[in-house]
Amino acid sequence: MRLRVTKSKNTDIFYVIKTVYIKGKEKTIIVEKLGNTSTIKSRTNGENPYIWAKKYVEELNKQEKENKRNITLEKSPSTIISLNKQKLFNIGYIFLEKLYYDLKLNKTCKKISERYRIKYDLNKILQDLIYTRIIEPCSKLSSFEVAKKFVEQPNYKLHDIYRALEVISNETDFIESEVYKNSLNVINRNSRILYYDCTNYFFEIEQAEGLKQYGKSKEHRQSPIVQMGLFMDGNGIPLAFNITSGNTNEQTTLKPLEEQIMRDFEMSKFVVCTNAGLASVSNRKFNNIQSRSFIVTQSLKKIKKHLQEWALSKDGWHTLGSKKEIN
Repeated sequence: MRLRVTKSKNTDIFYVIKTVYIKGKEKTIIVEKLGNTSTIKSRTNGENPYIWAKKYVEELNKQEKENKRNITLEKSPSTIISLNKQKLFNIGYIFLEKLYYDLKLNKTCKKISERYRIKYDLNKILQDLIYTRIIEPCSKLSSFEVAKKFVEQPNYKLHDIYRALEVISNETDFIESEVYKNSLNVINRNSRILYYDCTNYFFEIEQAEGLKQYGKSKEHRQSPIVQMGLFMDGNGIPLAFNITSGNTNEQTTLKPLEEQIMRDFEMSKFVVCTNAGLASVSNRKFNNIQSRSFIVTQSLKKIKKHLQEWALSKDGWHTLGSKKEIN
């Protein structure tokens, strides 16, 4: 910030100004109007207005450097608000924006855009879809309207969103792997333990089509469903997911997604934790080789009597790496 003095015929007017960059262009803005010479003299007990004003600006710069500067907004109750001009903006997405760029999703979108030679702003579309999903979950059409309330307005059309959805869907695996790689610079990821489970979602339609097929609904509904399998790391942070048709045996969904994780995430040593429903013989064999292990739940009521007695016995237990028995 710096001082600007505008001279008139009868007095001088003092301003605090600052140079900022808006959309890559340099612009000078007025931070504060200090008043004319007589106004400043009344505040400074006779001190030279120029000397006082320079000291004031130096103090503002010091406070700004220490993040302690107070910001004053002047509003006039007599100002007429223009009809149909937007005055209210949602800034709740700004803290999400920092995380978005920490994960370098903007660079991921740039790579995808270059690959597909996309002319619309894929990065801005993905941002707004993520922000609106968190702030105000709704349809794509409604998300577009919600995004118009953001300080940074959409620079794309509604049809661009629908065009981008297919691209995002095709590049899901690439986006997941890039997010995981970049997240290592943001937070510690516990990839030694992976949790896997499946759920499904029903559709209020009369005929099955595509992935929407009749299957065993978690909500016991007689409607077509799709299945979603999700891997989370040891800290409960999502790692990768897949979508399969509603009539697919969920036990068969684990191995393909796990192979993708080993390929895209460059991971080979981990323990997979699942419930008994996903612990088929094939899945156990697959996770019992190449430094992989598994943990599954098992109902004590359903196992044989000698195994029940062994599991419930207080004798013979010890911690890993120790021969000392514990109760």
